[in-house]
Amino acid sequence: MEREMIRESPLPPSAGSEPRGLATLSIDDTGPVYEGIITDPPTRPTGLYVRVRNMVKHFNTAKGLFRAVDGVDVDIEPSTIVALLGPSGSGKTTLLRLIAGLEQPTGGSILFDDVDATDLSVQDRQIGFVFQSYALFNHKTVAENIKFGLEVRKLNIDHDKRVQDLLALVQLQGLGDRYPRQLSGGQRQRVAMARALASNPRLLLLDEPFGALDAVVRKQLRAGLREIVRSVGVTTIIVTHDQEEAFDLADKVVVFNRGLVEQQGKPTDIIKHPRTPFIMKFVGETNVVPATSLLAKRMRFSTPRSLVMFRPHDIKLFKSPPVEDTPVTVAATVADKANLGWTIKYLLRFDDDVECELHLTRDQDENDYNLVLGSRVFVYVNPKSMMGFNKSDIDSTPLV
Repeated sequence: MEREMIRESPLPPSAGSEPRGLATLSIDDTGPVYEGIITDPPTRPTGLYVRVRNMVKHFNTAKGLFRAVDGVDVDIEPSTIVALLGPSGSGKTTLLRLIAGLEQPTGGSILFDDVDATDLSVQDRQIGFVFQSYALFNHKTVAENIKFGLEVRKLNIDHDKRVQDLLALVQLQGLGDRYPRQLSGGQRQRVAMARALASNPRLLLLDEPFGALDAVVRKQLRAGLREIVRSVGVTTIIVTHDQEEAFDLADKVVVFNRGLVEQQGKPTDIIKHPRTPFIMKFVGETNVVPATSLLAKRMRFSTPRSLVMFRPHDIKLFKSPPVEDTPVTVAATVADKANLGWTIKYLLRFDDDVECELHLTRDQDENDYNLVLGSRVFVYVNPKSMMGFNKSDIDSTPLV
């Protein structure tokens, strides 16, 4: 029986979800078959709600048992972007591989919505994966690379139309006949993104996706990724060691250290309200001074610990002592200057030879302070922005 094509039929929603767009409906002897999404951009899936509970992954090594992930709990809301951030060897990539099904956990569970997905095969997890290396087939065209996932999964949709929709989504229209070697690094990464989205996954996993690209291209791709993810509604988990990338992209950041989650939450909360010395040291830039220093004493910061941390941007600078010494300040000398484009870094040396960094924008430097080497300045740091710690609190943690 010849198929009759009916346009603009609503795509049947998955259980518990809203209708997901429009499809091409074919009618034959076996009944209706939905062959392709005709919306632009492609249909919006309902992102997975991912819950990781007491996740453990140990590896046996020549040096003994290595606890790559050691009792991790993370909630990832549907259709949000979550960044797993941390130094090398902290456990972030291992957790991503556990969620993908590429590693089997030593203990714990992974839930997709309300379904235990811990033992699901990779093929049954409804995920798309983007690697740092792109993992494109050099002998296939861009269109053939994108189509590959559709063919492997044998999805009953119009493959050619889906490819064209995805090329438009990642802004590579007209490049479907090119080969990966004919594309820039940024374009190849967008092809990898399109291929990962081809099968309409409910969960997108990205492992250091921009690591091999230069800074300008990375920034452009971040903006593109955010727009793509928002438009298709897929839950997204990205592994990165780049703090700027994590804070720019993510709705939620999970910071790892030695197999544990040190802190998780909104990017602004992690930056402004660090809960541990590791977060204070790892996220952003930090000044460390002795708890017995003139600065700590003058600020009346009391701690039983030996050292004090605070951010360079927490420094309030005066060119002369405030009237009636309010707020209380400490005199310092400008000892060094580093011009970093739009940011100027100054090294301030106090009278007890303790040093700290001050960061100013170029406008602040030129219009408000105009500092030169040898200038005397007066420093105030709000004690509420200080954190006391012992050297052992962070020395046992690799920061590479």
